[in-house]
Amino acid sequence: MSEASLKRTPLHDLHVELGAKMVPFAGYDMPVQYPMGILGEHQHTRGAAGLFDVSHMGQFRITAPSYDAAAAAVEKLCPNDFRSLQSGQQRYGFLTNAKGGILDDLMVTRDGETLRMVVNAACKDADYRHIAASLPADCRLERLDDFALLALQGPKAGAVVARLAPASAKMTFMTGAALEIAGVKCYATRSGYTGEDGFEISVPGGTAEAFARTLLQEPEVKPIGLGARDSLRLEAGLCLYGSDITEKTTPVEAGLSWAIAERRRKAGGFPGDAVLQKQWAEGVTRKRVGILPEGKAPARAHTEIANDEGREIGEVTSGGFGPSLGKPIAMGYVATASAGIGNAVSLVVRGKALAARVAKMPFVQHRYHRN
Repeated sequence: MSEASLKRTPLHDLHVELGAKMVPFAGYDMPVQYPMGILGEHQHTRGAAGLFDVSHMGQFRITAPSYDAAAAAVEKLCPNDFRSLQSGQQRYGFLTNAKGGILDDLMVTRDGETLRMVVNAACKDADYRHIAASLPADCRLERLDDFALLALQGPKAGAVVARLAPASAKMTFMTGAALEIAGVKCYATRSGYTGEDGFEISVPGGTAEAFARTLLQEPEVKPIGLGARDSLRLEAGLCLYGSDITEKTTPVEAGLSWAIAERRRKAGGFPGDAVLQKQWAEGVTRKRVGILPEGKAPARAHTEIANDEGREIGEVTSGGFGPSLGKPIAMGYVATASAGIGNAVSLVVRGKALAARVAKMPFVQHRYHRN
């Protein structure tokens, strides 16, 4: 994709002004890092508060005669339980295909009688078509393309937002609320993609730049790019769609069954239900695991994973350096027989087998604000 054809978020000019290195990502011109550098941005987010532009993500809203009708319609496309959500509650979920594969993962929030949804940037057009084609006539799917989305993440994010919007102090992890932050009316959820406390804040695109500048004036807040966003989520053991989960991986293989309530597992009624029910009953042949290389060389995506006999048993899907640990980390899929924590494996890099072991995730403990 040429530079001229790349889309821009409402914060594009601010990124350039702040000295960001811009790169193509999911069809957008996005900041991968700022002058602080990826390592500094990563550590700042772990210690204070980092501001991310995630306006490239898709924001949808579904309205129907009742919330139950909207949730029931979405449950025909997703294996997750959305009908039990109370207003202001948020839940993680995914769209599945007929083989139980993951078409996309998403965040769903009940806002009164309305259902809000945030989907991945690279999937949002396909997601919209898929959902729109499946909804009954009395349900309306709306794209919120005129809204920006900013994520404020880190252990001091809660204090920053509470200073500007005192009502936010009552919010806990995976809840959402309409707030007025620094005079801007927005919708915020207490969630994120770093393993830290934080908020994802939807604001009208026309106010996004001024809103971001207000947040950046707070002493705890620095701008953070996509590079640190990736290392933060990898340390937190969180999946990246298109790498760690795809339409060829199921929630069971990916270790995401925790997101599917018992009611949905038993009753089915979603694409791929028979496949997933069989996997829950009989097990799977491969599993997503964490991996700790024993040396200093990072294992990148598509690196072959072998057992102690040199036989290929899987592949790395995400890998890099974990700044909080000071060493390389990775995740990938291995044969179930080799998926035990502490199991010795080899990472085949340029024909050379490097020692590693299967490790428990997350690599860095989650610090969500639960109460």
